[in-house]
Amino acid sequence: MDLEKNKNEDALKLLISRMEQKLERIHLGGGKAKLEKQRAEGKMTARERIDYLLDKDRDRIEIGAFAAHDMYEEHGGCPAAGVVIEIGYVRGRQCILVANDASVKAGAWFPMSGKKNLRAQEIAMENRLPIIYLVDSAGVYLPMQDEIFPDKEHFGRIFRNNAKMSSMGIHQIAAIMGSCVAGGAYLPIMSDEALIVDKTGSIFLAGPYLVKAAIGETVDKETLGGAYTQSEISGVTDYRMPDDQTCLDTIKDLMDKIGHYPKAGFDRVVSRPPLTESSEIYNLIPAESSKPYDTIEVLKALVDDSKITQYKEGYGKTIICAYARIDGWAVGIVANNRQVVKSSKGELQFGGVIYSDSADKAARFVMNCNQKKIPLVFLHDVTGFMVGSRSEHGGIIKDGAKMVNAVSNSTVPKFSIVMGNSFGAGNYAMCGKAYDPRMIVAWPTAKIAVMGGAQAAKTLLQIQVASLKAKGKEISTAEEQKLFNEIKEKYENQTTPYYAASRLWVDAIIDPIETRKWISMGIEAADHAPIERFNVGVMQT
Repeated sequence: MDLEKNKNEDALKLLISRMEQKLERIHLGGGKAKLEKQRAEGKMTARERIDYLLDKDRDRIEIGAFAAHDMYEEHGGCPAAGVVIEIGYVRGRQCILVANDASVKAGAWFPMSGKKNLRAQEIAMENRLPIIYLVDSAGVYLPMQDEIFPDKEHFGRIFRNNAKMSSMGIHQIAAIMGSCVAGGAYLPIMSDEALIVDKTGSIFLAGPYLVKAAIGETVDKETLGGAYTQSEISGVTDYRMPDDQTCLDTIKDLMDKIGHYPKAGFDRVVSRPPLTESSEIYNLIPAESSKPYDTIEVLKALVDDSKITQYKEGYGKTIICAYARIDGWAVGIVANNRQVVKSSKGELQFGGVIYSDSADKAARFVMNCNQKKIPLVFLHDVTGFMVGSRSEHGGIIKDGAKMVNAVSNSTVPKFSIVMGNSFGAGNYAMCGKAYDPRMIVAWPTAKIAVMGGAQAAKTLLQIQVASLKAKGKEISTAEEQKLFNEIKEKYENQTTPYYAASRLWVDAIIDPIETRKWISMGIEAADHAPIERFNVGVMQT
């Protein structure tokens, strides 16, 4: 057994090491040379600006570090989608920071840059968090303008959100620390307060070249929209700053004077560490995702005092529902049980599969947590709902719909951790991205797809072979195996956590021992926003 645990630990630590290596490259943005060029211009880099702003003695989390990973290669790549987003504390106030990375295509907006910025605003609006924009961008990346400019969830939505947040009383501070041009100029000026850095910051609807082309006027950038012009002639900006550091210090001074608002009132006591070391998770998660493991032991490595109170422990055993505390916060946990279990009728049930009884149990538990105002944490390792004639005759669709209904209508904040598989409708029932989790993160062991790679490949292979035969073409066993392997490889690449994170299906890929921090900071953020209370209706039998 110890040998098996060692294998598990080695496999998971290798995945984490690979993840960290990828992050190191992403943190270099457009590369060392471009970062040094920024510094030579008297500017801090995006990550240096965030480091300077955030309180040093407090936790912080980065959203969307893998956004656009392995995308836009034909355009030279776009690490982290050209924008850095973190949640942390400025003068003790939790907030979200959004910084354009000017080392990546001069901070130009790619399609995923827009999606990532919208995600930051969504987090701010859901949790009523103050948001700080550190603007340094050349505007829309013109070769891809059709994918970023006109649609509902494109560039213009950002400014609409600026207006909505102001009306909601969510404070927005923008610092113009570099270029801010064309439509992008609206973001800082639609914020509540705008700062601009002398000599390096500039803001205008049209730059000198476009002005020359449009109306024939010759004007330099500083005269057109530099700090002096926009602070002392137009009055567009509120604070004129001599350098980056003074600008960031002023933001700190502004932040510590913002008033406080009513909170949701989620229950919290003094935090206590798990009795089981969080690092034990490395031993518990199998190197092979198809193998069963003890999910209860994983939970004990995540919750305070390793103490959980199970709801309906002897019923619907393929889903674990339990009350616990994480970093002092009261939580309701919904986790897929990966062990093979016996149902109340004595029948064997596969681990990681949702059966009718477990779906019914989970739906009722979600309603209970809403009734008691307890945030929900979903831990995914699910291959889907049980299929076959017995399940269909037993009404699996109806019971699955109850669970999806309860999750959809839940008003307490939800947090999703994709530990392993998250397949098909199981992803939906366990509060996948489409079901509005306040945050959703993946471990390096995660897989997100309609179904597993082998299943999908067999299904797609049958379709392709049938199509070839319908055209009168025969295919040998060797050719069929080759085709199967090609389909499986392509499909499995699309199930990786990196594929999901690059498209922001998850907010981050994290080391499992960081899970407590993410959940705790997420609930603290959610506690800023009082929740609307109404009945979480579920279809009855």
